[in-house]
Amino acid sequence: MTALVTGGGSGIGSAVVDRLRKAGEDVVVWDVKGGDIDCDISDPDAVSAAIAKTLADHGAPDRLVASAGVGASGLLLDATPDDWRRVIDTNLTGTWLTMRAVARALIDAGTGGSIVAVSSISGTVADRDMGAYCVSKAGVDMLVRVAAAEWGAHGIRVNAVGPGVTRTPMLAEAEQLPGWVAALTERTALGRLGQAEDIAEVIIAVLEMSWVTGQTVFADGGLALHSPIDAYGQLQRLMARKAT
Repeated sequence: MTALVTGGGSGIGSAVVDRLRKAGEDVVVWDVKGGDIDCDISDPDAVSAAIAKTLADHGAPDRLVASAGVGASGLLLDATPDDWRRVIDTNLTGTWLTMRAVARALIDAGTGGSIVAVSSISGTVADRDMGAYCVSKAGVDMLVRVAAAEWGAHGIRVNAVGPGVTRTPMLAEAEQLPGWVAALTERTALGRLGQAEDIAEVIIAVLEMSWVTGQTVFADGGLALHSPIDAYGQLQRLMARKAT
């Protein structure tokens, strides 16, 4: 068995690669740096070259974890078309290009497979100042649903895993905001931020689920469970301030 992991040079992708390799699997990593194959997934020619090399060296990968992506912030009124395209081209179009390349290889080989794309709870909840990112991840959620419907007849399962806030290099700048981590931890049912290894555990599990396709599985420790109104939480915060 061969697994392909995009964005496997760091963060969630790297944690997935570690788990798969410890299990003795053949793993190919595509990344813009630090991978087995250099690949900018937003570039169709780069994806074509990377899949050709993967097929030549390893055969058709029967599992794909499409983890490569970029973070972004910026209000919708302030974002430039270039800002928007950078996020959509990588997170959504790049994920589609990668999934399409692997699906074609599997169909040509006459074998089934399992694909998991990394989405986000931000594809479902609206985050101000993160419009392009939210839209890109909402697109990934729908992409996996359509792909699951189209490719199921070929034995290809397609799902997504949607992390909540997870400690990866992408989070480093946001973690510097005063009180931000503490507030997120308070709103997360399991009482902490996620780690890359937490998300990798879920991705590996979803890869193996033989009767599940077209789904987005949240791996957020319960962060998205709260209503944004959160009157109870606000009351608790006020009481905590009075106590101090």
